[in-house]
Amino acid sequence: MKLQKTLNILTLITGAIAVTVTSIWVGKQAYTWLPPQAAAESLLIDDLISFLVTLGAFIFLGVTATLLYSVIFHRAVKGDFSDGPAIEGNLTLEVVWTAIPILLVFWIAGYSYQVYEKMGIQGPMELVHLHNPMGMESAYAAPIEDKEAFPVENIDVVAKQWAWVFHYPERDVTSSELHLPSDRRVRLNLKSEDVLHGFYVPAFRLKQDIIPNHNIDFEFTPIRPGKYQLTDSQYSGTYFATMHADVVVESPEDYHQWLAQAATHKLAPAENQAAYEYAQASSQSVKTGWTTVAPGSAPLVNYPG
Repeated sequence: MKLQKTLNILTLITGAIAVTVTSIWVGKQAYTWLPPQAAAESLLIDDLISFLVTLGAFIFLGVTATLLYSVIFHRAVKGDFSDGPAIEGNLTLEVVWTAIPILLVFWIAGYSYQVYEKMGIQGPMELVHLHNPMGMESAYAAPIEDKEAFPVENIDVVAKQWAWVFHYPERDVTSSELHLPSDRRVRLNLKSEDVLHGFYVPAFRLKQDIIPNHNIDFEFTPIRPGKYQLTDSQYSGTYFATMHADVVVESPEDYHQWLAQAATHKLAPAENQAAYEYAQASSQSVKTGWTTVAPGSAPLVNYPG
């Protein structure tokens, strides 16, 4: 009897160690499932996702291992169709399996809040920012005392059906391609000319809804030079799938060189994929009968991308 009890304890310990090690390994693999980490905030988000995957894997493997152990070692004898013993509820067990999920939820909530605190992105603060008539500091980042030592690049972003327009006040440059300096804090002033849009760059792990009639400050720090994709995360109408733009992260030197070069170009209409598809659909002989909103005029830009 003592030997059986010892074997059960050893089996339980071995299984717990195996489940824990496997869960940690699965959580580490979660980093490889995601796009490149192109913004400082993506590091924090990926750590949070890895934590959630680890926790989910531990719960899944733990429950599955327990079921397999019960089926293999505690199944009824062949031919035994009798009812199991009448066991009343165990108060201690019920308290434990109720308390553990509650504690896990608080753990996840606490860790998530810490991540958003570090990122400086808090939804409720943004609502206050939107409705404050006097204006206030950005809800996304704590104010920096020495602004000369830590310059912030300000860029205006306009979303409309169906195009992105980026304006750089420093050189009065307008572009349909978003250029950002690496390792520099960037503040985007997001505006919508018509309906609800969503600024979303998967490589940055950041998304912000753009609400009509509101200016929204959105801050982050690009850290990895390269070219990424900006998409509209909200369904903004028929041709919203064409509403994407290249995001180019480059060194501060290359960024300012690009600004200076783009400033020498005259304004010209940018390519408008939505307008092209709308014209193609209008020229078809077979009409669907569906009313479609005509895309806005192509934006005038110094650099079409």
